Amino acid sequence: MGRPCLTFFCELETDALQALFAERAVMDDLAALGASISLGILDLSPERALVVRRLNQADIPVIAWQLLPKSQGYWYNARNASQATARYLAFKAWTAEHALHWTGIGIDIELDIREIQQLLLNKWRLLPTILRRTFDSERLRRAQAEYSALIQQMRADGYRVDSYLLPWMLDERAAGSTLLQRIGGLVDVPTDREVPMLYTSFMRPYGPGMVWSYAQDVQSVGLGSTGGGVYLEGMPDIRPLDWNEFSRDLRLARRWINDIHVFSLEGCVQQGFLARLKDFDWDQPITPPLEMAEQVERFRKMLRLGLWASAHPFAVLGVTIGALWLFSRLRRNRR
Repeated sequence: MGRPCLTFFCELETDALQALFAERAVMDDLAALGASISLGILDLSPERALVVRRLNQADIPVIAWQLLPKSQGYWYNARNASQATARYLAFKAWTAEHALHWTGIGIDIELDIREIQQLLLNKWRLLPTILRRTFDSERLRRAQAEYSALIQQMRADGYRVDSYLLPWMLDERAAGSTLLQRIGGLVDVPTDREVPMLYTSFMRPYGPGMVWSYAQDVQSVGLGSTGGGVYLEGMPDIRPLDWNEFSRDLRLARRWINDIHVFSLEGCVQQGFLARLKDFDWDQPITPPLEMAEQVERFRKMLRLGLWASAHPFAVLGVTIGALWLFSRLRRNRR
């Protein structure tokens, strides 16, 4: 099968970003791998632009991973569509000012980082908000319309648009439901390439089964985490993938797809993974985690069934009433 197309996420503040790419070996390894970078746009500074120009000059493809200030939710969600649009317009001006070249745009659809922080500190604080959102479909429709318009603008500007999403969004879509979107403030909008984030470091011990289950039906996956990312107060200390776990996930995903994203570049550099990938044997046999994948599949079927029921309450009510009527008739006949 050989080496797939690799894209590395990079989510560093400006000083750390400059320090990472001050090492020529990082640029050389990326070039040798033919890899792309999805660079988190944490700011619109001249220093970040200088790093992008260096990558452009080295012919390393760079995707502009759109992020917002943490005070605005950081990732895209139903609360910040207007801020996302304003930020994209500022990004366009910054790009033109510094003559930057991008091979695409990445949008990250996740929970609002402010709400995640609240959940970590007090898991009951958001309960009234969640209950209220359960019945608020109009808010979701507005957000979908705003984000669809923003994506169309990105495409009109000549960019391919990638989306990084939670894998359960795929199950919700298959079930024809919007419950998870309404509760979590998520937004399901069509893009040119979808990348479900299958970070097995957060899913131990079922991570390999998750990769095997989801990778069969998608065009790309995100693997990790090898380290890095945002830190929030109260967040559990989750161990990054070691080389054995990371190489396992790479080979599992490669069995199904030819497009793999890795979170994160800085974690791979810190652990020495980037250089090891140059001579990585992608064709080495690996035993599929079939038993674990079956457990994941059972969970996904139950999840889809529950989501389908949430989208078809009258059908569920009708079946329930019919079952109760049939049960009562059977009891009377026995008597």
